[in-house]
Amino acid sequence: MNPLLYTDGYKVDHRRQYPENTTLVYSNWTPRKSRIPNVDKVVFFGLQYFIKKYILEDFQNNFFNLPKEEVCAQYSRRINNYLGPNSVGIKHIEALHDLGYIPMAIKALPEGVSVPIRVPMFTMYNTLPNFFWLTNYFETLLSTTIWLPCNSATIAKQYRSLLDDYAAKTSSIPEFVDWQGHDFSMRGMAGLEAALLSAAGHLLSFSGTDTIPAVDFLETYYNANSDEELIGGSVAATEHSVMCMGTNSGEQETFKRLITEIYPNGIVSIVSDTWDLWKVLTQYLPNLKDEVLARDGKVVIRPDSGDPVAIICGDPKANSSVAQKGVVQLLWDTFGGSINEKGFKELDPHIGAIYGDSITLERAENICKRLEENGFASTNVVLGIGSFTYQYNTRDTFGFAMKATYGEVNGEGREIYKDPITDDGTKKSAKGLIKIEKVDNTYSLKDQVSWEEEATGELQLVFKDGELLIDDNLKAIRARVK
Repeated sequence: MNPLLYTDGYKVDHRRQYPENTTLVYSNWTPRKSRIPNVDKVVFFGLQYFIKKYILEDFQNNFFNLPKEEVCAQYSRRINNYLGPNSVGIKHIEALHDLGYIPMAIKALPEGVSVPIRVPMFTMYNTLPNFFWLTNYFETLLSTTIWLPCNSATIAKQYRSLLDDYAAKTSSIPEFVDWQGHDFSMRGMAGLEAALLSAAGHLLSFSGTDTIPAVDFLETYYNANSDEELIGGSVAATEHSVMCMGTNSGEQETFKRLITEIYPNGIVSIVSDTWDLWKVLTQYLPNLKDEVLARDGKVVIRPDSGDPVAIICGDPKANSSVAQKGVVQLLWDTFGGSINEKGFKELDPHIGAIYGDSITLERAENICKRLEENGFASTNVVLGIGSFTYQYNTRDTFGFAMKATYGEVNGEGREIYKDPITDDGTKKSAKGLIKIEKVDNTYSLKDQVSWEEEATGELQLVFKDGELLIDDNLKAIRARVK
């Protein structure tokens, strides 16, 4: 498909709507508002993928490398069928094809940094006067590609911060947090690209993921190498179909076969709520205690339904004593463990728990808090973070928008801005050329600057005239996130 058709319909004729003799349009990408409590900075991530995938790959393969007559006929056919009789024209498309590259400059902050609300993450503008129309033509494709990885990277960082804090207070193995937040989201995301972008954002803060293609994504677009570094990993695990096929009456034998024959060593996660979680915890596992403790590895129990906080930590209001105790306490009753130097219980390393159904930041905090109150280290449980966390968000979660703030007409600069009188201030844009400054490790915006001042500051030229100038890597981005 011609990538010039990856846009909103109203974009195609803005070229003629700008003032005559417009030669430059300068825009920026900014998170304008946070709808997540206590989050006032957003992790910047995804631009390098956008540049490589769309500007370099798609435009090269599906536009510049194809015959001009073919791509222009395709464009003209689609627009004429879409708009009916129109005067959009084709000469500007022909001129771009003749040029052979995208004449844009993109300046950005380093990916992985946390950017305060209302501070732009990157700017872009055309480098040749005849292609002023291209700048905001890219807005739609940029927006639909970049808001999601920024969202997920930001939310993952919140999980990481929360889990780090509780591990520091209660655990002897704070490094385990690398694996404590595990991405379960792929099946619930809005298509494969959304799953990859979100999972890659998750992996900026964690190592655990079940989204296998996210590893290839980061190798392809972010110079990672799974032969030389840990990008993402997981463990052997069952699903309900496996347990059901073993039958209700044979569930204990299914457990035994899994931990002694199929996986006699290493970590294996076993879904345990197919029928009766409490029977698994109070009958099957005690019966298999010797087999569990004899293994060189960990058996991880996975409940998958109910209130996560109550299931893991116990429900004081429950009718049964086992439900009042919860998973972690029941595992401790059977397998024991040790009390660390901070005074908190840590399960025997042969046994553990994971919960991956409908986890949210609030529930994650409540689980850690309840475990602490019950005298257990937070790292006794792994949290599967799924689409309930990563898909229940939109571009408006952080109010992302790309807006033009400067242009040139007849060779003269115009500082432009948006400030609707009917708005609450969210949509008010910067004005003119901008510079991003950094003081005490925090970024701030200075607008209405000169071109000379715009050339300084924290924004770095990452792309110009068909060439990627900064090709970042996962290791560096992860370090910035941390």
